[in-house]
Amino acid sequence: MGVALVTGSAGLIGSESVSFLADKFESIVGIDNNLRQYFFGQEASTEWNRIRLSTDYSNYKHHDVDIRDLQKLEILFSEYGSSIELIVHTAAQPSHDWAAQEPLTDFSVNATGTLNLLELTREYCPDAVFIFTSTNKVYGDTPNYLSLIELDTRWEIDPSHAYYKDGIDEHMSIDQTKHSIFGASKVAADVLVQEYGKYFGMKTGVFRGGCLTGPNHSGAQLHGFLAYLMKCAITGQQYTIFGYKGKQVRDNIHSNDLVNMFWHFYKNPRPGEVYNAGGGRFANCSMMEAVSLCEKITGNKMNIAYSENNRIGDHIWYISNLSKFKEHYPDWNWEYGLELTMSQIHNSISSRM
Repeated sequence: MGVALVTGSAGLIGSESVSFLADKFESIVGIDNNLRQYFFGQEASTEWNRIRLSTDYSNYKHHDVDIRDLQKLEILFSEYGSSIELIVHTAAQPSHDWAAQEPLTDFSVNATGTLNLLELTREYCPDAVFIFTSTNKVYGDTPNYLSLIELDTRWEIDPSHAYYKDGIDEHMSIDQTKHSIFGASKVAADVLVQEYGKYFGMKTGVFRGGCLTGPNHSGAQLHGFLAYLMKCAITGQQYTIFGYKGKQVRDNIHSNDLVNMFWHFYKNPRPGEVYNAGGGRFANCSMMEAVSLCEKITGNKMNIAYSENNRIGDHIWYISNLSKFKEHYPDWNWEYGLELTMSQIHNSISSRM
């Protein structure tokens, strides 16, 4: 096979994509300029992961390019041209807290950077499959207005609600809601990717992730919930839980399971399609439950602080419904449960300390 191009290639989902695709394509072209370090500081640097990829995969070619730089991107696209068969676009400013500090930077990375890639794909390799990692934040805070009940360790949706069994599906509105600045920039990118599929007939797919996680996450306080939590469990560093009594619920999908979704889509693309992508009812937890699991795996009592102030637009309860994707691609299923994923994160962080 030809070339797979991965943006954000040293990040969590990007690096997992490189590993997954390395034996399936002649070349893997990686684009990553370590903006994550700029966003979240030295502890979030992905340099260690870039070195690992370059060492482990002889057909991986790394390019230190900013996706906002159209001219440099065009040089790459013109070099590889129609040999590009797959684009996995994971590069992003990923934090709704950080976005409020620099809205112009956030939008230029998430929205304009995505538009750059779409337009260059249309010009140089229009037959390529284009996969975009969107976010559940496109639904804004609408999930917080569902009928929720408080249990001992978590919030849960009312069992009589249609979303109770399988979670939130793609029919939830993305309009008339508080997205956060980050959510708004991802909505712009999300809709653009859809439109290049529906209007131009390109093979684009949108995956609206819940909490994406795995052993190669460079977790930081503002992004990378489980990885940063585990890091604090190992080091004894204080971890602050913001609002909702620590009972807010997230579903968590292992990076390999998500990239396997991408692979199924690549083999049989549906132009302009949108899928929710998370751990669903298979893998989810509240903050309190995640803390207990970290303590179980590390054997350490965590240093937890509570703030009564929740993050603006933060979800109280979010579990993804993957029924649509599983109907379209029935051979796919989750492989990594929550405890296995957390154990892998623990081992990976410990090995790098």
